[in-house]
Amino acid sequence: MSCMEMIDADLLNRIRSQKPLIHNITNVVVTAFTANGLLALGASPVMAYAKEEVADMAKLSQALVLNIGTLQTDVVEAMIIAGKSANRHGVPVIFDPVGVGSTPYRLEMAQKILSEVNVSVIRGNAGEISGLTGQTGLTKGVDAQEEETAGLVENADACAKSFKAVVAMTGKEDLITDGSTHYLVQNGHPLLMKVTGTGCLLSSVLGAFTAVGANHLQAVVTGVAAYGVAGELAAEETGEKGPGSFQTAFLDQLHWVTDKDLQSMARVQKVNP
Repeated sequence: MSCMEMIDADLLNRIRSQKPLIHNITNVVVTAFTANGLLALGASPVMAYAKEEVADMAKLSQALVLNIGTLQTDVVEAMIIAGKSANRHGVPVIFDPVGVGSTPYRLEMAQKILSEVNVSVIRGNAGEISGLTGQTGLTKGVDAQEEETAGLVENADACAKSFKAVVAMTGKEDLITDGSTHYLVQNGHPLLMKVTGTGCLLSSVLGAFTAVGANHLQAVVTGVAAYGVAGELAAEETGEKGPGSFQTAFLDQLHWVTDKDLQSMARVQKVNP
């Protein structure tokens, strides 16, 4: 596929018509923002954490999102129960390894989840993605420096191949790979970094796109681009008002962004490692 063929703008319409149920086991800092963002986009969020019900909820859902931001042992147990249920029932699992590598416990729990659950998508920043496979983490997002981009591609590839997943390494620019094909998405706005939970919400948004798109690589590229386009439109609307106004406008733009916006504004390029 060409770069723009990797954008399936109709996925936006499918999310809004099908309203996929996205089961989130996420961190307490971002729960409400994540739910509001999914609702704005057109998906149906559910936050269920109890070990007694997560298997049933995952079975009912169209995607499961596991986010280790506020890590607790009982939550990890619930994630594994939900993940195994999702695997049994063909439900895609999105994993967000927040802060992995910052403590030995966090890395150990991330590796435990990944050893017991087959994930379809892993979304994190460069340090998180690299840390999952013991690679040297680069804390900057992808930029124009050729040698740094090459290093990021290598680390993202290692992660994708290790866990047989589509990897979205997000930063200044976003690198998406299935381990053999690589795309840079260059949409977004710096104000996205000034609102807590925008990365976590992106992981859940990718759950919605993966729920309605059979080609997971294409779904992730499209979802990352759509999210960035919404950020750009929100920044245009709020101007210099700041992060508070931007956050509200961003939720609005997740609701209003169209397939035509995506087709005209998406900036995607193929990367050769």
